[in-house]
Amino acid sequence: MPEYEKAMRPEDLTRLFVERSNAGDAAGVAALYEEDAVMAYPPGSRTVGRTAIRALWEKVLANRPRFEPEPPLPTLISGDIALTATPPKDGSGARAQVVRRQPDGSWLRLLDQPEFVPPPAEPTR
Repeated sequence: MPEYEKAMRPEDLTRLFVERSNAGDAAGVAALYEEDAVMAYPPGSRTVGRTAIRALWEKVLANRPRFEPEPPLPTLISGDIALTATPPKDGSGARAQVVRRQPDGSWLRLLDQPEFVPPPAEPTR
């Protein structure tokens, strides 16, 4: 695997994801995840493990989607675990990731919820 820039802050993961996705680099995107990471995608299912995440991104990036950076919400850090999130531009739901500090001080994604659409509000009476 090529030597990729490491995320030395949890917030770096989102920037690196956008850069690598826009470059069509599925292996580079997968390198942002721990070996046994879990991604809640495609909607309604899960993709488990870096190898499966790479295969998923190879399919997604084949369509050459364009990703725009999104301003991060405040990162929550407790020891070697952090929660990062960004609000989608359309204002629906949120994207959230649980990331873990690695022995070398860098951060990788452990759990990824790329899209969370809240259930419709209950009608008021």
